[in-house]
This record gives sequence, C-alpha cells and structure tokens, in this order.
Amino acid sequence: MGGALLVLALSGCGSEAGPTPKRGGEPGPDALPTKLTALTVDQCYASPRTQLPKGCEKYVTELGSVPGAARKRAADQDPRLVAQADALERAIGSFRGAGCTTVADPGGPCSQALADIAAALSGLKKQVDARPTTG
Repeated sequence: MGGALLVLALSGCGSEAGPTPKRGGEPGPDALPTKLTALTVDQCYASPRTQLPKGCEKYVTELGSVPGAARKRAADQDPRLVAQADALERAIGSFRGAGCTTVADPGGPCSQALADIAAALSGLKKQVDARPTTG
C-alpha cells in the first residue's frame, strides 16, 4: 500500500517541465563590473602577446556582449564609456576578421588584436569602476 501511495504521489510530478531556463546573453549594466573583473584575470588579457590566438577564442566570445552592456550602462550620459566600448568592439572585430580562432602561433595581427583587446578592456574597466551602478 505504501508503494502505491508513493507511485500516486510521484505521478503528478512527471508531467511538469519546471521553470523555463533563461537564455544567456548580454549582462545587465549592473552585472558588468563583475563580468569585467572575471575577464581581466584571464591569461589572454594578462599576457596577450604570448598566448596562442586560437586558445583565446572563448575569452573573445565572452567579451562579445561587453560593448553592448557598456553602452547600456552609459545610457547616453557617458561618452568616454561609449568610446571605450567602441574600441573594444573594433578590437574584437579585428581578432575575428583575421581568422585568429585558427591561428596556432603567437605573433602577427592576432597577437596585436589580443593586445588591442586587452588595452580596450582595461580602459573600459577603468571607466566602469569610476561610475557607480545604476540600479
């Protein structure tokens, strides 16, 4: 009898899917400082000229949403933050445009793109750290 009650109790749970997982994407403007802190401990940031460009693919992918989040945080009130977001977006575009995700050796335009990404990320982080959260 106890087994029958257990089966009845559990049978009601089987058809529920539970909460729908939220899709990842652009961090909100108040999550941006945390994301930037995490990205600036990556070796692709710390020593971009010695990294294998193809090994930095995930790092560059993670950076992809940062310019948009920075612009959202700027809310048309911080042109320096927007300029840093633009610089980061250009550097990411250079990395991707040069096909760096398949380049196995450091040096050349891919290492330069990683150095440009690091410089732009550093400038963007300074701007974000200087401005309190909005929410």
